[in-house]
Amino acid sequence: MSDTQINLPERSEVVVIGGGVIGCSVAYHLAKFQSMDVVLLERQQLTSGTTWHAAGLIGQLRGSINMTRLARYTRELYEGLEAETGQATGYRKCGSVSIATHEERFEELKRNASMAKVFGLGVNVVTPAEISERIPLLYTGDVIGGIHIPTDGYANAVDITQALAKGARASGARIFQNVKVTSIRTGAGRVTGIGTDSGSVEAGYVVLCAGMWTRDLAASIGVNVPLHACEHYYALFESVAGLDEDLPVIRDYDACTYYKHDAGKLLVGAFEPRARPWGMDGIPEDFCFDEIAGDFDHFEPILQGAMARVPALESAGIQKFFCGPESFTPDVRYHLGQAPEFDNCFVAAGLNSIGLQSAGGIGKVVAEWMRAGRPPADLWEVDVRRNMPFQGNRKYLHERVSESLGLLYARHYPYRQYESARGVRKSPLYERLAAAGACHGETAGWERPNWYAPPGVEARYEYSYKRQNWFEYSAAEHRAVRENVALFDQSSFAKYRLEGPDAARALNYVCANDVDVRPGRIVYTQWLNGNGGIEADLTVTRLGEDSFLIVTAAATEVRDFHWLKRHVPADAHCVLTNVTSAMGVISVMGPNARKLLQPLTPDDLSNEAFGFANSREIELGYARVRASRITFVGELGWELYIPTEFVAGVYDEITAAGEALGLAHAGYHALDSLRIEKAYRHWSHDITDEDTPLEAGLGFTVKFDKPGGFIGRDALLRQRQQGLQRRLVQFRLLDPEPLLYHNEPVWHRGRIVGHVTSGSYGHTLGGSVGLGYVDTSEVQDVGELLQDGFEIEVAGVRTPAEASLRPMYDPDGTRIRN
Repeated sequence: MSDTQINLPERSEVVVIGGGVIGCSVAYHLAKFQSMDVVLLERQQLTSGTTWHAAGLIGQLRGSINMTRLARYTRELYEGLEAETGQATGYRKCGSVSIATHEERFEELKRNASMAKVFGLGVNVVTPAEISERIPLLYTGDVIGGIHIPTDGYANAVDITQALAKGARASGARIFQNVKVTSIRTGAGRVTGIGTDSGSVEAGYVVLCAGMWTRDLAASIGVNVPLHACEHYYALFESVAGLDEDLPVIRDYDACTYYKHDAGKLLVGAFEPRARPWGMDGIPEDFCFDEIAGDFDHFEPILQGAMARVPALESAGIQKFFCGPESFTPDVRYHLGQAPEFDNCFVAAGLNSIGLQSAGGIGKVVAEWMRAGRPPADLWEVDVRRNMPFQGNRKYLHERVSESLGLLYARHYPYRQYESARGVRKSPLYERLAAAGACHGETAGWERPNWYAPPGVEARYEYSYKRQNWFEYSAAEHRAVRENVALFDQSSFAKYRLEGPDAARALNYVCANDVDVRPGRIVYTQWLNGNGGIEADLTVTRLGEDSFLIVTAAATEVRDFHWLKRHVPADAHCVLTNVTSAMGVISVMGPNARKLLQPLTPDDLSNEAFGFANSREIELGYARVRASRITFVGELGWELYIPTEFVAGVYDEITAAGEALGLAHAGYHALDSLRIEKAYRHWSHDITDEDTPLEAGLGFTVKFDKPGGFIGRDALLRQRQQGLQRRLVQFRLLDPEPLLYHNEPVWHRGRIVGHVTSGSYGHTLGGSVGLGYVDTSEVQDVGELLQDGFEIEVAGVRTPAEASLRPMYDPDGTRIRN
């Protein structure tokens, strides 16, 4: 069928909206590998939005292992696409070189090179002399090192898209151009089809791949896809002396610049620190293969730096100064996957200028996700379900994306905080904690105290890969929790209530643990998928016969709510309500927690009267609060759930009484160091939808024999019978200096056997502590495996480490139960 013949089918199994490289890749993978009936609709012509002006870089190394795997798949797909389809792609495997002119940047590059070893991506650390020899064009006088990836390269984005479209058509997909989608139709909680200016199509699934148009299109049916367009610049230089067609792609991150050979010319592009948002008032209806005016003065500092880096540019001519729009997201991670609002609506948009080098992997996982009903790997960092409702706010997006673009080439320091669009969500204690020295970080829009500056010290970050300026202050908070008592503000917890006569039955089917307990009991549990993978890690408190309080992490507020809502049986009589904003949370933790709190309440807080994992309402100050004896730090303590309007008063009571005891304020950095000493798992790092409770050492939370079973039970039974192929292990570096963060390779007797999933400094244990999975498929005795021989690689250097399956701190848990 000709693309120009508008004769839409009445129905299609899948309708893909958007004919850029992302939409065409999704259509290609759905049609070829899943044999699904696919219709792709493009409002103008294929690639006419932003794909056509993509610089064409194909880089593979990303900030996490799964994202790098997707980028690697993309490169492998493009290598064979021309032979498969007969369509030229302009693909060239010229390699890439990233340079560092600052020690902290070099540290970042070396850490990434170490991470790449986990899955066999060849990344070489190179010296300035080696860089100069490979790329004579470059001035390297200020370069201190870099990395070389031989298998990176570039391609023509338009040609790649046309090849994907041709491959999709060959597998039966139907592609229609010049068809504008005017509406998405919904009913009974599902997307039912689309309306266009050329007719309507019923659909089993709809995939939104509309680039910078996606936000408004999704919002029309209540789906939240936060993104906003920004101006994106590059310049083409001609007559560049010494330019070689074999030139590797060059990334000068410290100068925010990249370089690429482009048909005999040199393309110089940039990700400047402060971008210019575009399209605040909407995108012109006729926008198609269009450029935007841009601002040469805005780009001029980049050009000056480029001429210093490539001196030949001083005598070359600028053939083209280009500015075009690209869509960016609030956290510089793209949006992918099943929308929480509709089971059969998928999203692939907001590519942050890495669309071409991500498209292959995106198409693959969308196709697999749609067919299997679950993601094929842990994709949480790009999962569309991570987004909070407020992030669709236009003012917020306009301010945040001005920072987002520049963060692509900024140094990716541990604990780096966003500077724009801050103060969105604040607990009732924000001002009081700021007065106490809090340095706030942001998670899911919440301002949360990460650490506290002592009097006379400014509460601001000074970033580094080494010990940052807050290290010793957080260490003091850590010790206060271990030795005395400290207060945390954890109001950002996501909190839901499930209520009704079938609440217990419904919740017990979703939970791996048994939550059908007496009122007042707290149950730590996971929610699993059909493969036994961990979808959520949280606590459930039974408030009454028909009422439960569910508490989970701030970052997963949307995801977890919709997971439970989606899996409550259709015949269950119960109501799920998000009550996050109704309660603040003050946690009082440490061996003197009872000594502090008992005089403030007439209720008995003794161990005999108020044991661990119990929750009840108590009087405190002028309020009635829910006190839950639970911990994420490994010490005696209570989480106090307080109606929002009473939070400040309760805080004042506690801090006034705490003066005599030396009560400390503690932040989330201390919380992290405390929890990792106790080997408490962190969802999205140590446990994900790829990991099972048995592999993660959480088998004690799984109640196989409870009535009615639970989601994932059969998969866990099979795994238990077949034996575990991997185990989560706690590590401590024997050298107290190196710092662990995540993704560091784990070596055992000269072989990589896993990687660190999360790391922090263990101030009590005296060194960096990490958690990570270890391959045990060929091990007869896991205990023997853990005795010796472990090393963890940090920025290319291996450091000996001890390993344990039990928590290294208080392995028997006696401190939390006294």
